[in-house]
Amino acid sequence: MRKKTTLTIVERALVLVPEFKARALKMEHQVVLRGQSQSTLNNYIRRIALFVIHFKQLPEDVTEDEINEYLVALARDVKAPSRSSFKHMVYGLRYYYRLLGMNKKAIALPSLKQESKLPVVLNRQELKMLFSAPTLLKHRIILTLIYSAGLRGQEVINLKISDIDFERMVIHIRQSKYKKDRIVPLSAIMVIGLKKYLRAENPHVWLFNGKEADGRYSVKGLSWVMRESLKKTTISKNVNLHSLRHTYATHLLEQGLNIVTLQELLGHADITTTMIYLHTAQYQHITPHSPLDTLYGKAIQKQA
Repeated sequence: MRKKTTLTIVERALVLVPEFKARALKMEHQVVLRGQSQSTLNNYIRRIALFVIHFKQLPEDVTEDEINEYLVALARDVKAPSRSSFKHMVYGLRYYYRLLGMNKKAIALPSLKQESKLPVVLNRQELKMLFSAPTLLKHRIILTLIYSAGLRGQEVINLKISDIDFERMVIHIRQSKYKKDRIVPLSAIMVIGLKKYLRAENPHVWLFNGKEADGRYSVKGLSWVMRESLKKTTISKNVNLHSLRHTYATHLLEQGLNIVTLQELLGHADITTTMIYLHTAQYQHITPHSPLDTLYGKAIQKQA
């Protein structure tokens, strides 16, 4: 007896509306030309596929009133992921319509307010607890490395053994977000852990081997390591893998690093993205004073 295969969302959309194939291919080409990530493409195509399945026709053939009713239903859904579904559907449709030159339809979509939530940051005791939680050395190294260099999940899985320069004490991050390379300092403490890990695991090509087709670890696997490690701690904050990058940035600012250098280390295209950490960092209180008082050395004490 043959096993039934379940169609993916995109495959279901293609069965219902075969013309969607040409549109999906056009979206794929545009994402590649813009240098955007595969995850961005997958998200856009999946959202448009859901839309196509719902209406059983291409988005350009759906009326404005029908689109609004559909988006209102998404926004009103009381389930936790619904607001995210609504937001990503709007982004996906806006991208789709602009790609087809239908700017009026793109503009007619609801505008989305930017969330003003500050990133959640772990303190030093929580970090120590988290890093000692995993049983496997590999998992401890993964979590510690992300914090030590402020890495994104995608950057971790793309690291090759050759990208770790023990002599120059740097990590070379290649073709990350915005297709940019950057160099970040390699922690002296991290060197000890990495060398121990390399001797024990003997990975090939990739720093962290996994079950992906090309031998790499997966971002899902990294997130699983973080979730399972958190379960073994008493940390109650709502944190995820990316929180380690937020914590890295905040701690560097607290230790006196300037915001422009931090922007370069994080690989941000715009400094306004980096500036959010100015709100999470806790600085030592400095009494308001004139810079003239410190120009010739120690600050002059105020006379009573």
